[in-house]
Amino acid sequence: MVERSKRRRESGLKYRNIARSLCQIGRQFHDRGWVFGTSGNFSAVASLTPLRLAITATGVDKGMLTAGEILEVDTAGATVRGSGRPSDEALLHLCVTRARGAGAVLHTHSIWSTMASESYFDQGGVAMEGYEMLKGLAGVRTHQHTEWLPIIDNSQDMPGLVRAVEATLQEHSASHGFLLRRHGLYTWGKDLAEAKRHVEILEFLLELLGRSHSPGHSAAGRTGLA
Repeated sequence: MVERSKRRRESGLKYRNIARSLCQIGRQFHDRGWVFGTSGNFSAVASLTPLRLAITATGVDKGMLTAGEILEVDTAGATVRGSGRPSDEALLHLCVTRARGAGAVLHTHSIWSTMASESYFDQGGVAMEGYEMLKGLAGVRTHQHTEWLPIIDNSQDMPGLVRAVEATLQEHSASHGFLLRRHGLYTWGKDLAEAKRHVEILEFLLELLGRSHSPGHSAAGRTGLA
């Protein structure tokens, strides 16, 4: 009984710490223009056994995110802690968490990622290479690395979209993220710190891509971005 009570307290403390961190990330990402309106959603693993995610509630302003707007969901995406409805994309977060062994999954909806997801859709993805920033991605040791961000057609059929994401993650096992068409970036990490770093790096490169290929930019052909 004592041991169970102790585990409950530890679980509650971990959940509250995660909630605070997600709120902080929400404010930072909003200030950088990556999650305007109610766009974007964030999650982190609150428990491994059984698997539970702390995730943002649906329809909330990430720039004003509060701890009460962070819910805990089970493996079916159902709320088990907190009040409200989780993000409609909770099943995608669970899918990525399982497929990548991720400790956190972050989805942004910036102008640049959204533009790239449409402009490069017919190519199946975006290749980025030759930039020092790439070395901030987990496991990457050289700027000569080529990072491929596959693009998946967005759909309101969530089970179908989950299957598409599963297939993409399996096919592109070295990728650190993917784009949903007209919907933005998904990336992840072993923990929130790594996932946040991946967002910063990939959003930087996607903005560079967009700016470099804008009309009148003389360096458009020399960016190292395919």
